[in-house]
Amino acid sequence: MTSEKLIWFNGVMVPWSQANVHVMTHALHYGSSIFEGIRAYSTPDSPAIFRLGLHMRRLWDSCKIYRMDIPFSLAELTQACKDVVTVNNYAKCFLRPLVWRGEGPLGLDGNANPIKAMVLAMEWDAYLGPDGLKNGVDVMVSSWSRLAANTIPTMAKAGGNYLSSTLIKSEALRNGYAEGIAMDINGYVAEGSGMNLFIVRDGVIYTPPATASILSGITRDSIITIAKDLKMDVRETNIQREMLYLADEIFFTGTAAEVTPVRSVDKVIVGTGMRGELTEAIQSRFFGLFDGSVEDKHGWLDYVK
Repeated sequence: MTSEKLIWFNGVMVPWSQANVHVMTHALHYGSSIFEGIRAYSTPDSPAIFRLGLHMRRLWDSCKIYRMDIPFSLAELTQACKDVVTVNNYAKCFLRPLVWRGEGPLGLDGNANPIKAMVLAMEWDAYLGPDGLKNGVDVMVSSWSRLAANTIPTMAKAGGNYLSSTLIKSEALRNGYAEGIAMDINGYVAEGSGMNLFIVRDGVIYTPPATASILSGITRDSIITIAKDLKMDVRETNIQREMLYLADEIFFTGTAAEVTPVRSVDKVIVGTGMRGELTEAIQSRFFGLFDGSVEDKHGWLDYVK
């Protein structure tokens, strides 16, 4: 994180070191922030942001759920995502748009606190490591359950929601695993700390439904589409915990995780202990979008000229 990089901060570009908030910021006290994670990939043409429009729509939807009126238009924030890539001269990067309730009086309501926004770009490689993309990662089933639907809105990508994720992730790391898998409150498989999950059994791909208290990921949606393009059978259904131990393949999906295979769950080897054929085929189609070997027939790439 270097000060020569620029951040779009409430409508203007400022040096990294000047993008600061007050200690009375509502989001610091109560977690009232909304964010997105977006990747820009290097392509033969120019940097391309993956599914930018859908990410920004989810940002808007999340703010609507939490009654946060953004003082910038959707077009302005979308352009800001492109501008931070250009002004920082990135060929590829990770983007973090963030909307939050700013400084003002203490109190849960937050209506007296102004809504602020920023977009930053930063270098961030494979979240679970480049080796993990090929050889998979070792994970555990977390002792922490995912949020219940009638407590916190799981469709919103809100900062406060992710306190649950920090518990899942830190527990896994303390126990020597790369990641944790959480169940929903009904005991069915939900997702990882910050990524969705797919299971392959006898050539069929299963993934938990939105009603399993998951965040319906944009990469998840993309992988379902890719799998169907490849004539694979994809089913959204409740998944029992023991299916994790009987799966032929398991993989995570997410903006940060991209498509990362799981090598073992609770020290039970998944399949052959290597990246499976379906996972590899999906990875090839997904990453092929960015090197030009796969046609972007769904219009997912938003080029930054």
